[in-house]
Amino acid sequence: MNNEKRALIVGGGTMGSGVAVVFLAGGWAVDVVSPTAATRDSLAKRVGTAMQRIGKEFDASMLAVHADYDSVPWDRITIAVENVNENLELKQKVFADLVRRAQPGTPLTSNSSSYPISEIGQGLPTQERMMGLHFYMPAFLVPLVEIVRAETTDVAVAERVGEWMWALGKRPVQVRRDIPGFLANRIQHALIRESVNMLEMGIASAEDIDAAIRYSFGFRLAAAGPLMQREHAGWDMSYSVARSLYPDLSNMDAPPPVIEKMVQAGNFGMKSGQGLHPWNAESIAKEKERYEQALQTVLAVFEREGLR
Repeated sequence: MNNEKRALIVGGGTMGSGVAVVFLAGGWAVDVVSPTAATRDSLAKRVGTAMQRIGKEFDASMLAVHADYDSVPWDRITIAVENVNENLELKQKVFADLVRRAQPGTPLTSNSSSYPISEIGQGLPTQERMMGLHFYMPAFLVPLVEIVRAETTDVAVAERVGEWMWALGKRPVQVRRDIPGFLANRIQHALIRESVNMLEMGIASAEDIDAAIRYSFGFRLAAAGPLMQREHAGWDMSYSVARSLYPDLSNMDAPPPVIEKMVQAGNFGMKSGQGLHPWNAESIAKEKERYEQALQTVLAVFEREGLR
């Protein structure tokens, strides 16, 4: 009996290659489908570099790269993970192809950060095996993966995928409703909204707002989430603060002018060379190295705790 686990990754870009590393590091075989020659040609090198960074040996024989679906060993695929661009029509096309080709029991998942799985799989058969499988970049370092269920998703299939994620060293969370932003992005954007609001109001500089988050509750978040922190501090105190503070918090329902102006000016951050800060090749490389080393340090804390 063949006990090999094999993941199909559709899309070999930054996220797709990172997800491939997650499976390869866990001993799975991986097939990556990418129609772009440059992506295919660079994939093994990118995967190998990432594996080296996390201290894993890369066995190139465990990675197969395909230009199309025809050469994929469909009868051996354990799970499929879609990682194409954030385009709903494209994702729907990919899922239609997966439904036609994958074995009936194979979970079909999407790494979309914005489109609900119910929209991606709309009108397709076998929706009970479809779910979101949302990794965070860089996927091979950030422990969290969100398993997002639609109303049609079979809970047992979602839980089985969660068990695989645990075995791969990730920390899965089961999102029981297919809501926009899932869990982490909703919470993250609530934080970003208030941070940008204070920047817009001139309360503090971008550097000091970031520092206030990183060196206070952000520092504590690696040890305990906000709900467990309230258990430590006391919900009575949280209740009192909420009564006085919540009415003053931002409830804007559209991006604030400071973001709109940057986007309209083409100032997107590192990718354009200017955002809230100026960027060049040297400063980008330095910041990314610092960022990744910091993530690895925090990851070591989680790993000591068994990612509980």
